Amino acid sequence: MAAVLEVVLSCDAGGSLWNCNVWEPRSGTTLTSYRGGNTSARTLCVLGGEYLLGAQLGKNYINVWELQRKDQLQQKIVCPGIVTCLAVSPNGLYVTAGIEESIYLWEVSTGNLLLTLSRHYQELTCIRFTDDSSHFISGGKDNLVMVWNLCSLLQISYARVPEPQHVWSRHTLPVTDIHCGVGGPLSRVATASLDQTVKLWEISCGELLMSVLFDVGIMSVALDPCEYYLFCGGNDGSIFQVNLFTGPVQREKNFQTDKDGSQIFKGHRNQVTCLSVSIDGTLLISGSHDETVRLWDIPSKQCLRTVNHKGPVTNAFLMIASANMFNPDCRPNISLPKFSKHVRSSEITESEEGCAITLCLQHGQKYCIKLPA
Repeated sequence: MAAVLEVVLSCDAGGSLWNCNVWEPRSGTTLTSYRGGNTSARTLCVLGGEYLLGAQLGKNYINVWELQRKDQLQQKIVCPGIVTCLAVSPNGLYVTAGIEESIYLWEVSTGNLLLTLSRHYQELTCIRFTDDSSHFISGGKDNLVMVWNLCSLLQISYARVPEPQHVWSRHTLPVTDIHCGVGGPLSRVATASLDQTVKLWEISCGELLMSVLFDVGIMSVALDPCEYYLFCGGNDGSIFQVNLFTGPVQREKNFQTDKDGSQIFKGHRNQVTCLSVSIDGTLLISGSHDETVRLWDIPSKQCLRTVNHKGPVTNAFLMIASANMFNPDCRPNISLPKFSKHVRSSEITESEEGCAITLCLQHGQKYCIKLPA
């Protein structure tokens, strides 16, 4: 096997043959599969190159597999409610999930639930981390997109409620998908919505860079690695390619076929739920409710391969295969602890002298802070 191997991970709502299938994109060869249950949309994640996570469809738990052990579930993370979206930080340190209108953030090494964020007003639909794990972005049915600074959230402060760095409220219908570009805190973020628009934002200043209007609601969005093109999956099965570097620059524009290099990929018969671009920018993966995953050649707009599934496709993306994915002798460097369902509240007590406070934090640690006289 080559040193670098890009593979496709896909799963569907049927789950009759497997939960997640792993296959080689250019040949279509199935490399392995993970069994047990079925995974809901926007919840399939790889944690630290060692574990595969997927929220069980319609249930309040997350299935966990070791990447090299496919035949059985290794763990179930029980959650306070049904998980509607899930993301893990690229550095493998944190897991965040959308449960109803709240965001739950866990620390992987301890399994502790660090905090819950309740700034959305309706159910969460998608969560994405930036490539450097410094921020994550959440979107929901309340039409809002929020940018969260992870370092700011983790700072101990009992005097304030955690606030997002930005709140983007320019969508008028539920947000359906989010894609983060490269650059960490300087990256651009694309957001898709049922309001028939895709919007491009800049994290650093929170500014709206571009809004593209389509004739149909948009269910999925992706940028190519160089961020020259924006790919948008419609609820009619079309995939729209928007050229971001053709003038004149317009903040708001309507999508027009063949104008400024814009194109349409046609082949799906139902809404396109997921999009992913290969690392070299030549291949596009799309999953649809028509129960197929398609592989497209981006320059020619031709469909190279169609992989049939047994139900509506809920997740499909390209990734670089981890070194231990196909080595049965490998074991994870760390074992996942039991994930807690409740935040451990800190106790603040005043000493009898009235000149100090004792903070009782997690793991039984206590800190005494003397107050000035």
